[in-house]
Amino acid sequence: MFLRASSASHAPATVPISSQPSTAVDGIAARLREALRLLDGWLSAPLSAQQIVVRLSLYLLLAANWPLWLQLARIGGAPSQYLRPAAGLAVLIVCGMVAIFAFMAWTARGMKLLWWLVVLVAALAQYYMLTYSVVMDSGMAANVLQTDAGEVADLLSLRLLVSVLAVVALPGLWLLRVRVTAATPLRQVGRNLVMLVVALGVAAGTVAALSRDLAPLMRNHPHLRYMMNPLASLYSTTAVVLRPVFARSRTLVPMTQGAALGASYTAGARPLLFVLVVGETARAENFGINGYGRDTTPELARRGAFSWREVRSCGTSTLASLPCMFSPLGKSAFESRDNDYENLLDVAQAAGMGVLWLDNQSGCKGVCDRVPRAKAVDGLDDAARQSLCDGGECRDEAMLHNLDARLAALPAARRERGVLLVLHQMGSHGPAYYKRSAGSAKRFMPECRTEVLADCPHGELVNAYDNSIAATDAFLGKTIDWLRGQSARYDTGLLYLSDHGESLGEYGLFLHGMPYGMAPDVQKHVPMVAWMHDSMLRREKLSADCLRASADTPLTHDHLYHSMLGLLDVQSPSYQRGLDTFDGCRGSVTDSR
Repeated sequence: MFLRASSASHAPATVPISSQPSTAVDGIAARLREALRLLDGWLSAPLSAQQIVVRLSLYLLLAANWPLWLQLARIGGAPSQYLRPAAGLAVLIVCGMVAIFAFMAWTARGMKLLWWLVVLVAALAQYYMLTYSVVMDSGMAANVLQTDAGEVADLLSLRLLVSVLAVVALPGLWLLRVRVTAATPLRQVGRNLVMLVVALGVAAGTVAALSRDLAPLMRNHPHLRYMMNPLASLYSTTAVVLRPVFARSRTLVPMTQGAALGASYTAGARPLLFVLVVGETARAENFGINGYGRDTTPELARRGAFSWREVRSCGTSTLASLPCMFSPLGKSAFESRDNDYENLLDVAQAAGMGVLWLDNQSGCKGVCDRVPRAKAVDGLDDAARQSLCDGGECRDEAMLHNLDARLAALPAARRERGVLLVLHQMGSHGPAYYKRSAGSAKRFMPECRTEVLADCPHGELVNAYDNSIAATDAFLGKTIDWLRGQSARYDTGLLYLSDHGESLGEYGLFLHGMPYGMAPDVQKHVPMVAWMHDSMLRREKLSADCLRASADTPLTHDHLYHSMLGLLDVQSPSYQRGLDTFDGCRGSVTDSR
């Protein structure tokens, strides 16, 4: 027994084979837990509010300024030519962010959320700058603040989500875990003041040391200042929000004194029914009636429409152009005005006409505030909504639904004198151009079906955009047919003019809204088209041959106010005959309007 026991005691211990992988997995799990513990310890290490915001500033410099660095690389040529100004801009971005954060570096509850929101703004701005080559100036900030839910939905995509998360996830996790060390209010004020002074001092020193590099760069490429992220977004948004607060109170300057209907409204004359269509994001270059290689406007051509091929807009966005084009002031005076002025609609209404603004867009930007107005979706029955609308957004044809009833709802006394009906289109609003045309009417295929335009082959992008122009052509054709149906009772006419153009990848740019001075011509070159019934031509003593011969006359949005007063035969002291597009084609004009 002793020997057997001894043998047994010296026998090697056996370990079940199945336990070996378990031991290996346990070891990996232990190391992973240790790594996570160390990471959490690093993330949650206590820091002062000032240390946190300085680190955030450095992070944003590295993670949210790729549009600026890529643009500098394209401008600078060899690295030796752009590394010095790039280093200078990097220092200025960090100093600027530290200076801004100096007003937010507090231990108060809610500061973490505020810091994270700054990172979110930077992530969103970088995505749109990279995707659409926009810059974050005050005009773009104003457009963003006035964007409606439908336009926001068009801009959402999986790529946006991934791009934003790539920037905000790490600082979001850090801010969630980091502990902010407590400090007395007096100590926080002192630290923030020191941080602000140091940031401004370093920035001033950098400008002084690198002025020979930075000054010519900023003078020759002023758009770079609007790519310093998120400084440009924060500055531009703050300027737009605070401008009304600090601006002196504007008064509404009346322009309706002396407004009256002209000689064509004599007793027994037929009333006038005129439709002014405000186009959206239409490029003159893509209108077949203007000589474009594709026949995108067969309906206008079939109905004998007149077209002007050399028209420039007042701005490069709806917010800039729409109030300007209806104003009597013209672009230069409108942009430098100290007060607001009544516009074309006010004058037509004061003269006695019925006026109605019908909107299929994100509002009239103040133009229609004092006249009757409605949305295209208002009053649509279920069948019409199902066929014309998708996800709360309707195609422009919805504005023609129940139009007879809308016309009949205007005051009878005004309607018997004349009606000005304004239709504000969705038109070719991007980036979801493919949504602007019905599936059965798409003529140019395949088309781009994503909001990330740079991901589409250029040909497919142009196809989607041209389909939207063809949809506008069909809409205008149906509007003209409706006017023809009214011609037994009214003298009828139509004028179409787009608010601004669009970039479709030229020079790497997409969409619109670039500062006017640096915007490419495609964002400012807009189509203008007119159609008039024979009775309207006779009423206005207009020569059709003369109108066609004037197709290449240089025009701007400045001409709209005066041209419309001329067509409507509304007398006003504000009328300028030299800006009336149609005046030179009248057979005889004896009134002084």
